Amino acid sequence: MNGYLSPGDWLVILGYLGAVVALGVWFGKDQHNTRDYFLGSRNIPWWGIGLSIVAAETSALTIIGVPAIAYGGNLMFLQMIIGYVIARIILAAVMVPHYLSGEIYSPYQLLEQHLGRGPRRLAGIFFLFLETLAAGVRVFVACIPIRLMLGDRVCGLGGLVDPILGAIGLFVGLSLVYTYIGGVKAVIWTDVAQFALFVGGGLFALIYIPTQIAGGWSGAMAQAGAAGKLAWLNPSFTFSAPFNLWMGVIGGTVLVLSTHGAEQLIVQRVLACRNEADGRRALVLSAAMIFPLFLIFLLVGALLWVFYQAHPFQLPLPESRPGIKANDFIFPVFILTEVPHLLRGFLLVAILAAAMSSISSALTALASVSTMDLLKPLLGARDEKFFLRFSRLSTLAWALALVGVAWLSREVEFVLNAAFSLRGLTSGALLGALLIALFWRRLGPRAAMAGMVASLLVMNVLYWPANLPTTRAWWLALFGGEIFWPWFTLIGTLVTLGVAAIARTIWPEKQKAGLR
Repeated sequence: MNGYLSPGDWLVILGYLGAVVALGVWFGKDQHNTRDYFLGSRNIPWWGIGLSIVAAETSALTIIGVPAIAYGGNLMFLQMIIGYVIARIILAAVMVPHYLSGEIYSPYQLLEQHLGRGPRRLAGIFFLFLETLAAGVRVFVACIPIRLMLGDRVCGLGGLVDPILGAIGLFVGLSLVYTYIGGVKAVIWTDVAQFALFVGGGLFALIYIPTQIAGGWSGAMAQAGAAGKLAWLNPSFTFSAPFNLWMGVIGGTVLVLSTHGAEQLIVQRVLACRNEADGRRALVLSAAMIFPLFLIFLLVGALLWVFYQAHPFQLPLPESRPGIKANDFIFPVFILTEVPHLLRGFLLVAILAAAMSSISSALTALASVSTMDLLKPLLGARDEKFFLRFSRLSTLAWALALVGVAWLSREVEFVLNAAFSLRGLTSGALLGALLIALFWRRLGPRAAMAGMVASLLVMNVLYWPANLPTTRAWWLALFGGEIFWPWFTLIGTLVTLGVAAIARTIWPEKQKAGLR
């Protein structure tokens, strides 16, 4: 076992993992049909869904990577969170009535209602393909520091398997157990518990680190401020890094309009609300929580920088590798070497909780879209027992797919660099299609699908040449810089709408009867 963990730490970790699985089993007794499995019977309180929304978008990479951003730079990532908040308010006001006016299982059903089955199928395929890649890559990159924390002997099952493969299988497998049995209700309530754990872990670190610094909180803040670690505002406008105010207010807003409004990963939670009022409350609660959450972990990173100016590393930082930088190990290394035992176990559990939350969210979203958007329209005559059984089998199949993608990612350097960006390749197409379905449906299904395909092609042209080792140099020389990921969704959305409008002009079609 890892020499940095005591038996008490392992007791905390194993107790948490056992409790999560038990919670999933408990909720499994209420699963009788797909409504129970994918919508939680629509009887979950809004505050639970609101906290689950935040937990679902907070992966282990967030808990590890956000402190690393401040450790190596400053607090300017907060400008992105401004857009994250604005988008949630817009969605609560504009989109929730469309989601909860009836009973739907994904936002892509709105495409069929207003445009036809073709756009719904295409959107579902886009989501399944890119979410599998993005989630698989996130799983792999998160398992790199998790392997460091738990040790090769544990992750490698005593030498039986490669430690990285063991870590991948361990966390996908544990997340699968409670997702497979309990469906979205188990995912939401375990999200709530996991949210409490990683917020508690962040608050503890925020309080504990200054006690290890000369001058305490005030001294640490003064030193961080003098070094520029507390700078948070950059009013310059650029399409490339670093983060700036325009990138946050415009790019961040449009990004979250897609991730929380047009992608099943988050929208599934809103669809589980009892009514329109609860859906709005859940989104507003997530808006209220997201800013302080990121501020906590950014400040932790700034405090870690101050701490390590006066203290040597007790454990050498691992080297940077594709997908994860040396600084990303700062918080795990601090936990393993500077935090007292038992508290060390609880902080590690906070990171593990974030990892499992993001995996279970991906599994239930992938299973829902594959069952309800692709299979059920083709086999609508089957009974609910059949679809519930298929839902569980598809959850298992997607878990195996995530393990496969995560394992293959270790061999493909340029995929790892896309850990936070892959979703941007389709997010603009999904948001653009939803905007057409709700507000510009006269363009028709053919134009909408043309816009979606064009958006995917354009985003691949913009992204891959700038990230592949063989083409990066000429790309940067030609365009002068790399387009930063916060702009991806805006560009993709504009391409979808623009191409759809052009396609409607040069290739008109009649509105089909029955669409509204």
